[in-house]
Amino acid sequence: MSDHHQLNSTLLNLDNSSYKAYKEIKGSYQFEDFTLIIDYVQGDPFATPSQLRVIIPQAIADFPTQLYQSLSREIALRDYLARQFAQIANQMSSHRGTGKSGLIAIATLNQEVLEGNAVLIDTERIEVRFVVGLPARGRRILGRQAAAMLCEDLPQIIMSSLLYKSQNAIAIQRHIETVEDADWLRQQLSTKELVAFIPNGAILPRRSGIDSRPLIDAIPFQSPPALEVEFACPNRGKITGMGIPAGITLIVGGGYHGKSTLLKAIELGVYNHIPGDGREYVVANPLGVKIRAEDGRSIAGVDISPFINHLPQGRATNHFSTTNASGSTSQAANIIEALEAGARLLLIDEDTSATNFTIRDRRMQALIAKDKEPITPFIDKVHQLYDDYGVSTILVMGGSGDYFDVADRVIALENYLPKDVTARAKAIAKQYVTDRNAEGGSSFGQITPRIPLRDSINPSRGKKEVKLKSRGVDEIAFGTEDIDLSAVEQIVDTGQLKAIALAIVYAKAKYMNQSLTIGEILDLVTQDITQHGLDIITNFPQGDLALFRRFELAAALNRLRSLQVK
Repeated sequence: MSDHHQLNSTLLNLDNSSYKAYKEIKGSYQFEDFTLIIDYVQGDPFATPSQLRVIIPQAIADFPTQLYQSLSREIALRDYLARQFAQIANQMSSHRGTGKSGLIAIATLNQEVLEGNAVLIDTERIEVRFVVGLPARGRRILGRQAAAMLCEDLPQIIMSSLLYKSQNAIAIQRHIETVEDADWLRQQLSTKELVAFIPNGAILPRRSGIDSRPLIDAIPFQSPPALEVEFACPNRGKITGMGIPAGITLIVGGGYHGKSTLLKAIELGVYNHIPGDGREYVVANPLGVKIRAEDGRSIAGVDISPFINHLPQGRATNHFSTTNASGSTSQAANIIEALEAGARLLLIDEDTSATNFTIRDRRMQALIAKDKEPITPFIDKVHQLYDDYGVSTILVMGGSGDYFDVADRVIALENYLPKDVTARAKAIAKQYVTDRNAEGGSSFGQITPRIPLRDSINPSRGKKEVKLKSRGVDEIAFGTEDIDLSAVEQIVDTGQLKAIALAIVYAKAKYMNQSLTIGEILDLVTQDITQHGLDIITNFPQGDLALFRRFELAAALNRLRSLQVK
């Protein structure tokens, strides 16, 4: 193994050489307190930055084992260190020439605490993965600037961000304990037969649609007395707030009073959040899935017969496919696909739902007979879904009081503060009887598993190798196709999208030739990643991946337009 003096000398000798000469520095270099590994060297200053790793022995980093003794604590510490590295690197990075020259960066981190692979830690060492934009003027190497970056700036970043003695021990402890308490709360929901918990004092509104930090001067959340529950967290101790029981819950209220804000917080309660986010202790059933209408999406062989049947021309719906689904058809498919993947909680907002899928009132029933209407509205299936399969629903509904008849509880939002109005809603339902006919039959219906056909999934471009690329959190370029995930609202990080693309390729290679159902494939891929980490789906060390849920992996697979199933 070469040392840092040789790296410095090589870079100085490369000064003013053609940019491609940077390939010479690929390899490992021993510094005084760490090892630098250059895994990939970019071929152009405008190309994807070079990929590097540093490995620091725990004898040098010296993080107490109690900070990462459980998986929850380990993920929290890794997240904290990645944020520290990002902060220091951002302070020290400077533009040093053409394109990405001078960049030192780690995977982008948001308000959520996700298990990523930018930082790994165990009792022996810490490994950190990051990218560097090797400096150039035009396409000529700036060797002196590169030597300063890798042999002077980088050691300073490492010493300032990755050694325990250089950290704020109180801040580390707070970060770890916040995540640990949130994980604990989420695990405790079932013990109180709850599907979500929102603590008193939580700040739910965000600054804007593109800024997920907490809104300044927002009204703190306060539970109505009838729904208030209490937990004793392992670290912070007593915490009280609103518990939403299993079953059917309506969230009602006037426009702009916080209905969708509350649902959004619950939707993201499947993830942990950083201290100071305002939603640190908002937790939801981890098997909760946001459902919406999605006009234009493709559907492959989904049994949507619980919701849609008797189509014109006798077209069957128990193995339904289309390349351009309507709002109601797409919402029906989204629910069935979520159930197929194991969902136990559905989160629905009327603002993003198809009206004809959500409700068919008495007057419309009188005008259009049931035998002329193929859609069975969700109102007639929502309680069957809970009774037959134990799947709860939280539904924002401000436009139809017919749902009072099927709701187990009704929560009204007024100026962002909730009230339990269940008794009043039920009294109104008795006073103003709608006389609408229930159209859902005696049971919800069958959830039919599907088997994906391996050859219908092709990540290559003709004779070229696998081509994968993520665009923000909305789209994956998968071979010759673009997978549109803009309506999959629980993807929160670009690293999740990159990992999902790789996981589809991994699943195809390993599990899609064994006549396994989509649910079984999700189980196996999830199990492999749990046991071996995200590196199992990659061919070389990458630091820009983040753990996804099985539901978002299923969503990407289901939106692959070439997908065929049996």
